[in-house]
Amino acid sequence: MSSGELPREIGNLFNLGRLDLHYNFLTGSIPSTILNMSNIRGISFLGNFFTGSLPPDIGLGLPNLEELYLGYNNLTGSIPHSLSNASNIFRLGIGYNDFSGPFPRSFGNLRRLEYLNVNDNHFTREPSSPELTFFNSLTNCRHLRKLWIGYNPLDGNLPASVGNLSSSLDYVYAAYSEIRGNIPSEIGNLSGLSFLFLQGNYLSGFIPRTIGNIENLQALNLYANKMISGPIPEEIRNLKKLGFLSLGNNELCCSIPVCLGNITSLRYIYLGSNKLTFSIPPSLWNLNDLLHLDVSSNFLKSSLPPEIGNLKAATLLNISKNQISGNIPSTIGGMQNMAELSFAENRLEGPIPESMGNMVALESLDLSHNKLSGGIPKSLVALSHLNYLNISYNRLSGEIPIGGPFSNFSYDSFLSNEALCGAARLQIPACRSNSPHRKRKKKVLLIVLILLVAASIIMLSVMLTVFLVIRSRKRKTIIATLQADASPAMVHGRVSYHDLQQATNGFSTTNLLGSGSYGSVYKATLGSTIMAVKVFNLQVEGAFKSFDTECEVLRNLRHRNLTKVINSCSSVDFKALVLEYMPNGSLDDWLHSENRSLDIMRRVDIMIDVGSALDYLHQGYFVPVIHCDLKPSNVLLDEDLVAHVSDFGLAKLLGAGESIAHTKTLATIGYIAPEFGLEGLVSTRCDIYSYGIMLMETFTRKKPTDEMFAENSNLREWIRQSWPRAMDKIIDPELIIPDEKNKTGKGQCLSSIMELALRCTVDLPEERMNIKHALVQLKNIRTMLENVIMH
Repeated sequence: MSSGELPREIGNLFNLGRLDLHYNFLTGSIPSTILNMSNIRGISFLGNFFTGSLPPDIGLGLPNLEELYLGYNNLTGSIPHSLSNASNIFRLGIGYNDFSGPFPRSFGNLRRLEYLNVNDNHFTREPSSPELTFFNSLTNCRHLRKLWIGYNPLDGNLPASVGNLSSSLDYVYAAYSEIRGNIPSEIGNLSGLSFLFLQGNYLSGFIPRTIGNIENLQALNLYANKMISGPIPEEIRNLKKLGFLSLGNNELCCSIPVCLGNITSLRYIYLGSNKLTFSIPPSLWNLNDLLHLDVSSNFLKSSLPPEIGNLKAATLLNISKNQISGNIPSTIGGMQNMAELSFAENRLEGPIPESMGNMVALESLDLSHNKLSGGIPKSLVALSHLNYLNISYNRLSGEIPIGGPFSNFSYDSFLSNEALCGAARLQIPACRSNSPHRKRKKKVLLIVLILLVAASIIMLSVMLTVFLVIRSRKRKTIIATLQADASPAMVHGRVSYHDLQQATNGFSTTNLLGSGSYGSVYKATLGSTIMAVKVFNLQVEGAFKSFDTECEVLRNLRHRNLTKVINSCSSVDFKALVLEYMPNGSLDDWLHSENRSLDIMRRVDIMIDVGSALDYLHQGYFVPVIHCDLKPSNVLLDEDLVAHVSDFGLAKLLGAGESIAHTKTLATIGYIAPEFGLEGLVSTRCDIYSYGIMLMETFTRKKPTDEMFAENSNLREWIRQSWPRAMDKIIDPELIIPDEKNKTGKGQCLSSIMELALRCTVDLPEERMNIKHALVQLKNIRTMLENVIMH
């Protein structure tokens, strides 16, 4: 990595064809001597600390320039008009700087332009017109494919000429740019458009019916314009490739179009905070691949049908603040991937279904402000991931379950119910436990238990001799195996189902370490060795493939920051991996537990460990390996808090010469890159995106799925808006003590970490850092942090 100023002598490299200095620590201004490099075709200063303005004659001195990347610097001033003389430029990235002035009309002279990114600067409209007239000039760029103009104070109306942009245009990002007025109907002329992001502006009027002409559209985002009104046009039915639809926080009215249920490609639907009426169309419950459905804060009526259970892939369902009535169907228990469920502030009645105990991935459940009655199902104790529960303001009665997630819930979760009873800490009446009925019931149970024990003793006495012989032989086999092979090599069939059953005490919940999409992990004692056993739930679609993938990947990989597989057990109806045991749990446990704490240096070390593992996966093996599901719960910590990346059930191995693969399997929401979530395209850059999100979570202690990030707000955007001037608003308060003497130095290091995370999570995959660069920067930050702490 280079630092300091770029020497003026670089201009003496007259015959240089390309200059790549991205993601370094270069400072100062860009020397005007680069104009002497007249033969150069590509320059990348992306991700440095350059200041000052661009040389005024940049386009005259570099006539052969084809690619120019200046993003993520601190450059100021206006864009020189001379840039239009470099007419061969086809990729221009100047986003995330402090450029200002009217949006340059000169960009329209770059006739070969395919890619233009001016995101996050201070460009404005020309003061002579209320319209964004620069679109008129961009119509000359007939090859333009991708356009980023978001986060600029443009403050103008979209002109009709937007419909005359290149027919090749497939990506437009113009979010949070103070764009006003109606969406022109001419936008329907952009027939090649795949992604249209106009959220966070001040658009008004109806959604034009011509939107249905953009048949290739995969993502439409008009969230939080607040003044878009009228019905959702029925012509939306023509968008057969649509995967992402966000129209929330507007003034849309009337009914939700039934035709949405016919767009089988839909995975994300956000219609919350509008004025939609009538019922939720039954057709929506048939979208088998739907992941998120948010229709909250509308005026929707009717009841929930049994077909709600068809949304087996869904991870978020929010119908809160409507007028939904009737019972909660028991079929809801089939939604085993559901993480966040809210039916709050409706008119639901009847019991909470016992089947909700089958929703094993549930993290947040809000049923408050309804008319629910009966008891709280004891089956909910099994929801080990449940960290938020609100069933206040209902008509519930009976005992509040004990154990599991209920150990962590407070009085606030159970407010204003009719007759709940439970532990004293919940500030509710204690349950009556000495009634004659209970005594009689206990007596009957005691008699039955005595009879069962007696029968068991008789059976055991008959089988004891045979059992001891078999057990002795198997124990010797296991111990010999473990002593003979401490390597992570995969050897099938060495450990049997019965061995694992004994080692985990019958897969007891007391030995349960955690659960995931494809199975559960148990603590096991094999001989005198403690290990972890991952048991795959073969009833879940994809579990067989997940087992095979982990076997294939972990059979050959060797790295100190990857979990080691000691053995496996595979039969027709049972599959398990025997793994190295990690006594300190996962990074997720440490970040989101009130009883645990990691200091700043330890967090940096853990993320260096994770980066080292990724570096090995991406570049250290003979083919690139993409993890595809990198997140804190898949980072395990050993006795020394060294991090080990685990769970390769979704991993992809790229073939020789491949840089990208396609998958229909989605990873965890919040951590997946945009191209992964919308198009199913995976590459090493997807892991980089997840790594960047993990960096953010590790130093803010905010999950990307935190309830504070509603609809189109997200962790990255929250950090981007506060970095670098308001770091105290986002960084975990535990990391910086207000009066400590090295507060400023720590703050600078944390600011650098957040900048690194932002660079890892940019929308365009090719603009993200690779893991080697990210790892070098993080190690440099660690060195700076060490000096700060020592002094």
